Amino acid sequence: MEKVKLIQLPKILDPRGNLSFFENNNQIPFEIKRSYWIYDVPGGETRGSHAFKKSEIFIVALSGSFDVILNDGIREFKYSLNRSYYGLYIPNLIWKRIENFSTNSLALIVSSIQYDENDYIRKFNEFKKMRNET
Repeated sequence: MEKVKLIQLPKILDPRGNLSFFENNNQIPFEIKRSYWIYDVPGGETRGSHAFKKSEIFIVALSGSFDVILNDGIREFKYSLNRSYYGLYIPNLIWKRIENFSTNSLALIVSSIQYDENDYIRKFNEFKKMRNET
């Protein structure tokens, strides 16, 4: 889990409303190839529950809050995201699930690769086997 990082994003304060941002290879350690967001999650539902073979991702809670649970095949860690000026960098081969979504939460995720179904590891036992091989 040493490569997982909670990253504070620039925060430009303004009485009219604050602004934060991130850019390729500046605040986040990869070039963005895909962006997607998760919203309208019903109470008690979980998203994710997979790992990526190649993709690195960066998650920001643009609105509301949620918990990101990460597993490296041995240990599990929880990160609570609830500020739009912090994001969580997750390298490949880390199992993740997102849960405990607040009402009207909005999770923005950017990825280092374009969508590729073959990049997903959807079975935890397969994930643990791949982790042991690296």
